Amino acid sequence: MEKKAQAEEAEANSQRKHRGVLRRELEWLKRGPKARSTKQKARIQRIEQMQETEFKQDLGKVDISTPGRRIGKKVIELVNVSKSYGDRTLIDNFSYAFEPEDRVGIIGGNGVGKSTLMDMIADRVQPDAGVVEIGKTIHIGYFDQHSESLIADENQRAIEYLKEEGEFVKTADGMQISASQMLERFLFPSNQQYLPIHKLSGGEKRRLFLLRVLLSAPNLLILDEPTNDLDVQTLAVLEEYLEDFNGCAIVVSHDRYFLDRVVDKIFAFETGGNLRQYPGNYSVYLDFKKAEEDEQQQSAAPEKKTAKERKPANNSKPRRLSNWERQEFEQLEEKIAQLEVQKAEGGKNPV
Repeated sequence: MEKKAQAEEAEANSQRKHRGVLRRELEWLKRGPKARSTKQKARIQRIEQMQETEFKQDLGKVDISTPGRRIGKKVIELVNVSKSYGDRTLIDNFSYAFEPEDRVGIIGGNGVGKSTLMDMIADRVQPDAGVVEIGKTIHIGYFDQHSESLIADENQRAIEYLKEEGEFVKTADGMQISASQMLERFLFPSNQQYLPIHKLSGGEKRRLFLLRVLLSAPNLLILDEPTNDLDVQTLAVLEEYLEDFNGCAIVVSHDRYFLDRVVDKIFAFETGGNLRQYPGNYSVYLDFKKAEEDEQQQSAAPEKKTAKERKPANNSKPRRLSNWERQEFEQLEEKIAQLEVQKAEGGKNPV
């Protein structure tokens, strides 16, 4: 939010500065200088360009609407899939049939197998056991955490890279816009569009790759750690895109806020390669986990109490003898002596 506010303030300052310069140039033009020299002609052309300059009114609202692709009833079905590397079991006997409007969040620690699962769904990695069935109408858009490394030629210009997906883009409302216009809408000004990709920052490369993925009009969108290196504005745009996305979305992320916004089901990696399903977003998942922990503590409490009750009392203070016990104790030595005599003589017990 702070970065967005700073960006909006910088944009407002640029607009004020632009209006001030334009006002002075227009006053110069009204004075009627004769445009005889090349320098004066160039100045007039710059004034005309300044008059045509438009500023973004809301940096967080970027239109990347694309036409939807038809999606059938069958999306992706995983049947008893398992995957191991050496003696490490990442996924053990997992089955699930993804629905056309699923919004699934995948969570778990680093290295547990989240990216491996995504690669199996995208048919990049084959399972050791089980099958992955992909519907005939499915077109996968895969945005992974190393997406910028998938750009083959970094000497290629940004606009040329996007044009490989299409010279023109048809939006959801039926309008046709150019690749350059789409780059403008995705926060790439004209002076950046013709830069070689290797001159873009890491975040700009990821934004460029994300735009190309979205322009391919997928109906199954896989996002592996999408919040890494994306600026606040692009994340806001992506969240809004997913709200209106006509298809299935699978998201791997550690970003709680992002998962709360975009998913309605959680798959959590647990020990031994087990994947447990929870309904709701990440906050609902945390509520489920807390309720489970509370229930386990409550069920364990009676057992502890019972064990405590069965434990003999450990009282260091000696118990007071009764009168009968005290008399018995006083006669004990005499009885022991009589028994020893009787045993030695082999006779009957005189007691």
